Amino acid sequence: MTALNEGWFTEVFQDQGTAFSLQVKGKLHEEQTPFQKLEIYETETFGNLMVLDGCVMLTTRDNFLYHEMMTHPALFTHKDPKKVVIVGGGDCGTLKEVLKHPGVEEAWQVEIDERVTRMSEKYFPELCEANGDPRANFFFGDGIQWMRDIEPNSIDVLIIDSTDPVGPAEGLFALDFYRDAMAALRDGGIIVQQSESPLLHTGSIIKDIHTDMRKAGFGHVQTLPFPQPVYPTGWWSCTMGSKDNPLKYFREEDASNRPFVTRYYNAGIHHGALAMPQFMVDALEDEVHPEEG
Repeated sequence: MTALNEGWFTEVFQDQGTAFSLQVKGKLHEEQTPFQKLEIYETETFGNLMVLDGCVMLTTRDNFLYHEMMTHPALFTHKDPKKVVIVGGGDCGTLKEVLKHPGVEEAWQVEIDERVTRMSEKYFPELCEANGDPRANFFFGDGIQWMRDIEPNSIDVLIIDSTDPVGPAEGLFALDFYRDAMAALRDGGIIVQQSESPLLHTGSIIKDIHTDMRKAGFGHVQTLPFPQPVYPTGWWSCTMGSKDNPLKYFREEDASNRPFVTRYYNAGIHHGALAMPQFMVDALEDEVHPEEG
C-alpha cells in the first residue's frame, strides 16, 4: 500500500503497522509493464527512487549497501568464481559489483522485466556502467525456466536478486528452484538469496530458506544481516548456501586487498555480518549446524 501526499512518497506496511516515507520533488516516470507497475521519483535527499507495484526497490543514495552485500561476501567466499549468474537484478547494480572482480570471466543477468533495466539505464546510469563489459550477458525472460534449462555443473556463484516472494518472484523462493540451482552449480558453488528483514522474517521467510536450501542439498547455509534504510525496518539480509564448503571462511586477504572501490563492504564488515544476533540463532537453531551457529 502506498500514498503520495503533500510531496511525500509513503510505503505503508499495513500488516506490520509501520510505514516509510521519502520527500519527493516529483514523479519522473510511470508505466505498467507486462509484469508490474514501475514508477520512478526524484526525491529531496535520496536521489532517484524506483518503486515496483508500490514497493520501494532502490534509491540512488543507499543502494550500494544491498548491491555490495549481495555480491562480495559470496564472491570472496568462493575459492575462484569464474561464471556468475544473477536472477533478477534488473537495475544492474548487482551486475556492476560482480564485474568488479577481475577473475570473473562470464556474468549473466536473467531478468523477467526488461523495462526495469531500460529505465535503470536512464534514471540510474551509475548502476549500469558495466552493462557494456564484454563479460556481461543479458537474458530477459523467466529465470525459473532458464535455471531448469541451464547445463548442469556450469555455474560458480548464483545470486538471486529478487523482489519480495510474491508475484513474479514467488517461485524463486521455492524448493524446486533451489534443487535446480544445486544441479547448476559446480563443486564449491555458492547460492546467495536476498532474504528480507531479520526483524520481521527470521521465523518465516528466512527459516524457510534455510530449510529448503538444506533439503535441496546445500550442506552449509548462512544468513548475513546488513543495514538498508529504505526497506522495511531499515535492516535487511542475504542468505548464502554452499554445496560443500563452510561459509564462515572467506579469502580474507583478497577481500582486504581488493583491486576495486567499495563503499560498505570490507573484510571487517564481512566478519561482522557472519555473526547473527542471538534471536536469529535461536529461531534458526533447528536449521543451523553447530559449526555455523
